Amino acid sequence: MKSLCIYCGSSPGASPVYAQAARALAQAMVDDNIALVYGGGNVGLMGIIADEVLRLGGQVTGVIPQALLEKELGHAGLTRLHIVKDMHERKAMMADLSDGFIAMPGGIGTLEELFEVFTWAQLGFHQKPIGLLNVDGFYDGLIQFIQHMVSQRFLKDEQAGLLMHEPQAEELLQRFRSFVPSQVPKWLDRDTI
Repeated sequence: MKSLCIYCGSSPGASPVYAQAARALAQAMVDDNIALVYGGGNVGLMGIIADEVLRLGGQVTGVIPQALLEKELGHAGLTRLHIVKDMHERKAMMADLSDGFIAMPGGIGTLEELFEVFTWAQLGFHQKPIGLLNVDGFYDGLIQFIQHMVSQRFLKDEQAGLLMHEPQAEELLQRFRSFVPSQVPKWLDRDTI
């Protein structure tokens, strides 16, 4: 892995544990010589992880739509900052520049980005690892809901397993290092359709 796309909040969240986790992930990435690809902002967890990777001597590429450049306060000190026309171009470029994806705590935008790359993996459009950095149980409810999808036969267990989750950055990166993509077709009960 040369680069990871990190999805995270443009707010710091309610607890300082989220910022601590962003700094720990930055440290683990720089230790492994993994560059950061992210949404290009300098606020919230986005700014915290970018600043920490830069402080530690790592490489940071931001991708931000022109319309959000001022709203999310585009980060001026990055290794590279791509200004794109819209969110679709942003997400596509971030995916192209990355060897894997991690969602830290965040809001609806974080979930939307996560589920898009999760869907792409399920459909076989990419074979890159995807993970949740489940800081302080932030994603416990989502993990449980995904298992509910499996139990209700809307998602195969092997495909649910494409979304790894760990509470600590180093544990998640270790799983990424040994990741083997699933070759299971998406559709359940296709012969009965």
